[in-house]
Amino acid sequence: MMKEAFKLKAADLAKEIKEGSLKGEDLFLDFKERAKQIDSSLHSFVEIYDEPQSTKGDSSLKGIPIAIKDNICIRGKRITCGSKILDSHISVYDATVVKRLKEAGLLILGTTNMDEFAFGSSTENSCYGPTRNPWNLERVPGGSSGGSTAAVAARLIPFALGSDTGGSIRQPASFCGVVGFKPTYGRVSRFGLVAFGSSLDQIGPITTNFVDCAHLLNIICGFDKLDSTSAKLEVCDFTKALVDQIKDIKIGLPLEYFKEGLDEEVKDAVEKAAKLLEKKGAKILDISLPHTEYAVATYYIIACSEASSNLQRYDGVKYGLRAKADNLIDSYKKTRRDGFGEEAKRRIFLGTHSLSSGYYDAYYLRALKVRTLIKNDFQEAFEKVDVILTPSSPTSAFKIGEKADDPLSMYLSDIYTISVNLAGLPAVSFPCGFTKDNLPIGVQLIGRPFDEETLIRAGFTYQNLTDYCKQLPKIAYA
Repeated sequence: MMKEAFKLKAADLAKEIKEGSLKGEDLFLDFKERAKQIDSSLHSFVEIYDEPQSTKGDSSLKGIPIAIKDNICIRGKRITCGSKILDSHISVYDATVVKRLKEAGLLILGTTNMDEFAFGSSTENSCYGPTRNPWNLERVPGGSSGGSTAAVAARLIPFALGSDTGGSIRQPASFCGVVGFKPTYGRVSRFGLVAFGSSLDQIGPITTNFVDCAHLLNIICGFDKLDSTSAKLEVCDFTKALVDQIKDIKIGLPLEYFKEGLDEEVKDAVEKAAKLLEKKGAKILDISLPHTEYAVATYYIIACSEASSNLQRYDGVKYGLRAKADNLIDSYKKTRRDGFGEEAKRRIFLGTHSLSSGYYDAYYLRALKVRTLIKNDFQEAFEKVDVILTPSSPTSAFKIGEKADDPLSMYLSDIYTISVNLAGLPAVSFPCGFTKDNLPIGVQLIGRPFDEETLIRAGFTYQNLTDYCKQLPKIAYA
């Protein structure tokens, strides 16, 4: 590998490849060896491929290795979703995002660890064991895209794809000190993404900087006829938003996001980020999102209901694990009992109860109505401001096992991210500081629907004012 190539932006490495001073195949082999060497401590990968998964394509990122969260289909490769029930399942097709990556000439290095079926906020719920935070191996990387974010943070890979249902890209990006971008619902095709909550899920990039983020969005975004929820919109060139200027941007600070429960170190770092943007020319305004207090309950009713429905297909007949039994009903029962982990079972129970006769109106239907109120809060706020700035998480990374026996406490880890998914908005988390224990702190920017450009411009401007994105954990030098 060219000297300290792991420190460079993917876009810069791609330039080296285009100019002929670097070969993509050599870069792939070097990152593969690097991942195999360091990942024994992190466990961020489920599988590292011997040969790159790619086609002869061309783009601004041609020849750059990338990792894929293990709930996105890659033809001819295992897709497990971190679950025993799918441990042996081989995908027979490429997800649309994977197809586009291959056509763009990127080299898929492997699949990354995740909470089972994306159910979690810590990447402790994988059947393959937990992933560790590269900044402190006793801490979680966040979840459910913790494998992707840990791999990127440790520079085992230049960038990766994750999925975000209630913060599963942004919260781990905050814990690991990287950029995690959740595009507008419908901006990126969900075809080939194993469904958790179909009205909430969105694939997005995890990078070390906004330049690579913009380039990657150019490749994965766009209409897809195979996805009925795909937005039929022209894809702009997101790299044109890489402008170091925010004088015309109004930034809203929601009062509800800075109340009790927010760690003081996180609060201070986020407020300093707002002041830094203000000094650069942005206008800071206080706003209110009054239905925020209902977001967690609303999200978990809707998400678990959709998960319960989506996971009905895993019955031991069509996919993966099939338990031996004397009859079909017992086979169903044993397969799901042995194949699903505790968190998956918990969410199936919650969702099935919410959708059951006699409870549908009291829970699921009411949650849908509150979801509309939350969405309306954002619409009213965006009449006054261009973007909204909040913490990404109420705390920095917590210790492995700390919240394993307290599901409610774990669910509250996503309190600042889930409203974005309920409203279908774009949002991004990026590093804005460190705690006294040297753990990353993330700040979140939320934008109007399909206005990813303003988020990129504001984030890019902020990163030019700080060096947080350039700081690496010690394990990156192992």
